[in-house]
Amino acid sequence: MKLVVGCDHRGEETAERLVESLRERGLDMTTFFPDRGTRVTDYPDPAWLVARAVIDGFADLGVLICGSGVGMSIAANKIAGVRAALVQDELSAEIARAHADANVLCLPADLLGQRLIEKIIDVWLRTDFEGGRHQRRLNKINAIERGEDPRTLSD
Repeated sequence: MKLVVGCDHRGEETAERLVESLRERGLDMTTFFPDRGTRVTDYPDPAWLVARAVIDGFADLGVLICGSGVGMSIAANKIAGVRAALVQDELSAEIARAHADANVLCLPADLLGQRLIEKIIDVWLRTDFEGGRHQRRLNKINAIERGEDPRTLSD
């Protein structure tokens, strides 16, 4: 599995520690971090890079980290095919993958400790999409992305 990780200036320290931990476990990763010495990195920039890497098939999954996770989630979800989930605990990480097949995980560096972030990532990476009734719902999300009314889809 190939993972791509991006962050803004507020998520940089957390992202660097996370990437180090994941590399120690043998994960293949690419990173989109701010240039050293840059005071501010606007969150839409790494959100776009990570989302495109996932959609273009360069990576299987993406992780985005900013102060609250909110901006990254909003920006990444503007890319068709991205299902970016802002999570703050292990249960929401599991549901994001199992039910929504989230392909990008957004995390708040300012609100969570490093240990919890690593637990969240572990759960998210080991959880598979359940399919079934959840696939029907993903089909409706895809319809919305195409500008269609999801209520018109049949089972």
